[in-house]
Amino acid sequence: MTARPTELEQRLADTAQAPSDDRFARLRDRLVQRAAQEGLLDVAFAPVSSPLGELIVAATPAGVVRLAYDDETRDEVLANLAARISPRVLETPSRLDAVRRELEEYFVGTRTAFELPLDLQLSAGFRRAVLDATAQIPYGHTGTYRSVATAAGSPRAFRAAGTALATNPIPIIVPCHRVLRSGGGIGPYRGGSERKQMLLDLEAEHQPRP
Repeated sequence: MTARPTELEQRLADTAQAPSDDRFARLRDRLVQRAAQEGLLDVAFAPVSSPLGELIVAATPAGVVRLAYDDETRDEVLANLAARISPRVLETPSRLDAVRRELEEYFVGTRTAFELPLDLQLSAGFRRAVLDATAQIPYGHTGTYRSVATAAGSPRAFRAAGTALATNPIPIIVPCHRVLRSGGGIGPYRGGSERKQMLLDLEAEHQPRP
């Protein structure tokens, strides 16, 4: 027999479909707080405006777990989070205020390093090692697929490194846009080559001068 939802779970579900005016936003915040206290909220998400289009950002209690461009629909992103992490996913803008603020600062050129906790549970093994190596590339600098493969412990696995970066669940914050082909070509990017070039141009323009 399927368990009936609790009163709080039902109210959370109802609220997720309600209009987003101030009254419902306040109610949702109260319900979210209760959900977190009762262990009913595992993933918070919110849309974030950016010069590259609307982003969907999601976080677990451990940190930012997903950032998606609008090439992926909201339903696709949420379905993937529900399947791979937890079905307890709720739109909770207040829980992502710090993420929104740091992204805004990055896009206007006043932030050169993110200070957000990250949850990389959507990547494992060599892919996780590649993302860890990529996160070490400084603002305004670039690496290559071979260099991040080497840093991840497998110098010959540069093609696999490219695959890992193509599936990076947290682009921009884990800066896979800073990884280029060995010959200097821009290479593929999860958000498209045009967005990759825009990010590189942004950092070149705002890179701190020695």
